[in-house]
Amino acid sequence: MRKILTFLSFILLVSCIPETIKGGEANMDLKNRLTPIQYNVTQEDGTEPPFNNEYWDNKEEGIYVDIVSGEVLFSSTHKFVSGTGWPSFYQPVDENNIETKEDYSYNNSLRVEVRSKDANSHLGHIFPDGPEPTGLRYCINSAALNFISKNQMEEQGYGNYLSLFEPEQSEQVGNKMDTENQESTVSQNVETAYFGGGCFWCTEAVFERLEGVVDVVSGYSGGTVANPTYNAVSSGNTGHAEVIKIEYDPGIIAYSKLLEMFFKAHDPTTLNRQGADVGTQYRSIILFNSEKQRTFAEEEIANHASNFNNPIVTEVVEFTEFYQAEDYHQDFYEKNPEYGYCTNVIAPKLDKLNLLDSIRQVE
Repeated sequence: MRKILTFLSFILLVSCIPETIKGGEANMDLKNRLTPIQYNVTQEDGTEPPFNNEYWDNKEEGIYVDIVSGEVLFSSTHKFVSGTGWPSFYQPVDENNIETKEDYSYNNSLRVEVRSKDANSHLGHIFPDGPEPTGLRYCINSAALNFISKNQMEEQGYGNYLSLFEPEQSEQVGNKMDTENQESTVSQNVETAYFGGGCFWCTEAVFERLEGVVDVVSGYSGGTVANPTYNAVSSGNTGHAEVIKIEYDPGIIAYSKLLEMFFKAHDPTTLNRQGADVGTQYRSIILFNSEKQRTFAEEEIANHASNFNNPIVTEVVEFTEFYQAEDYHQDFYEKNPEYGYCTNVIAPKLDKLNLLDSIRQVE
């Protein structure tokens, strides 16, 4: 309850940040000084890919400053392993250096955006699922940050922040989190599940919204052809199905709960089709990577049999290989919410599952 109240206080106290006109010489200077991804994130409110950015797994001691202005934002003493693929902090170094803002840009759902105060750089968002003592997770883009290691802070003019790393200071603010403590805040026993339930654009959008899911990737599995393309799979000649790879924290969401959503999110009684999508690539399939998963899958099929008028035709097969789909398939619903299939098929399904207004957990 305290976490929720803390988060709500952020929403109630968010600042109204005036829009800054970044044009002319200043804009050109930033374009020349920043990399394309840094410019996109900080100036165009973009989001970098998870697990494929500079600081998500950085464990070195130091501070994180605004890539544009150099103002101090976060410290390694407040950083923790969230499993999301982005740098995560439970508090900033100085709240006076950041601004918060209501953000409805994603599916018209309320999120709290984080921006730097001086440069007005887009940094990321705040979520109410962080560790104590704040219960908050500042999910920040690496591209918005510049890391200054502890042994370079004095030389680069940040010597007055070295007190962050003194034991008594760390204990005073409750932020002494060594590597072992950091990794214990979120279970590191991440497991993987593979499901196919029709078009992966749809299944990906569903499972990305479940708490405890770390990452979802669209791809191909269950066939015999190595490194297939979308066109090849669509031909029906590869044996592959459109499948999603789900990385999840079993300490938060059990495999059985993933299976429960799997059977809610598609019709497992239609052979080689889901709605208007017809072909073996759209078949219902569970690919298990352990005997435990196989047992759970078979039990869930038996448990759900009475919920349908027709027999369940879901395949339960041993996982062998997963081939990631082309980049344009990844996060398709998030990138193309106005696309016809998204508005006519995916959005209604999310609404039916009470997930339409859910915050995407793998942001």
